[in-house]
Amino acid sequence: MTPHIGQRITAQFESLSAQEQRVASFILDHFDDLAVYSAADLARLTGVSKSTVSRLFKRLGFESFRTVKAHARQLRNLGVPLVIESDAMAEEGGGALARHLQREQENLQRGLGRLDTDDIASAVDALCSARQVVVMGFRNSYPLALHFRQQLIQARAQVRLAPQPNQSLAEEVVDLTADDVVVLFGFRRRPRGLSKLVEALVRSPARCLLIGDPTAAGMAARATWFFETPLESLSAFDSYATANSLICLLANSVLHQRLAQGRERISQISDGYSELDELEAAVMSVDWDACQ
Repeated sequence: MTPHIGQRITAQFESLSAQEQRVASFILDHFDDLAVYSAADLARLTGVSKSTVSRLFKRLGFESFRTVKAHARQLRNLGVPLVIESDAMAEEGGGALARHLQREQENLQRGLGRLDTDDIASAVDALCSARQVVVMGFRNSYPLALHFRQQLIQARAQVRLAPQPNQSLAEEVVDLTADDVVVLFGFRRRPRGLSKLVEALVRSPARCLLIGDPTAAGMAARATWFFETPLESLSAFDSYATANSLICLLANSVLHQRLAQGRERISQISDGYSELDELEAAVMSVDWDACQ
């Protein structure tokens, strides 16, 4: 992978002139805000000439400050949380809310609207009939894996999250059978070894459902199913709204497909809540007629 600007500065810092080092240090200290500044801003804030700023960027391998801006945006697409110039979230009044809502709607349409209904049906069948469902996710993907496991376990037994904290993966893969399904969340800023995990799952007899953003497409061909959901937002941090909507779709589809068993299981779980006094007292009702 091509080194990003911070890595390039670190590698060349000692060979830079004193004035170039001032600009380079400023960039490292304000890395997340890089796309906000202009070349004139960097010169003014560091007390150097614009020619010094231009010379530094060329030494770092950029033709112009415009290419630096493009580089910053590319980092953003890879999940590096950089604030983008003309950030829509800085708008006053309802403008930011309206644009945020529009972007979320676009993500939902792009993500769920492009899913193949046959693939969804096939994956749901597998999630229903599997001996066990093993759910995996790391870093940003971990909360999604945890949430999916929590939803799915309401509808069926033998759903587990793997690996357990600070445990290795080998034990989780060795016993997989053709009757098992692994659901792997692989969103960007993935750990380096995730592709090796996918290869290990492919070698295993289990089927694999991979859920990720477009940067996971390189692993898609090796999975049994790949469901792509976009993460784009108006500013630095990704939106997982579409991914959570997909989780809702899959979990509800499993419940509807095995409705009788699901009803009984949810009833048993609710009785367990009462016996263990785990939840605050509340009236919980399920409109099972709506699930027919």
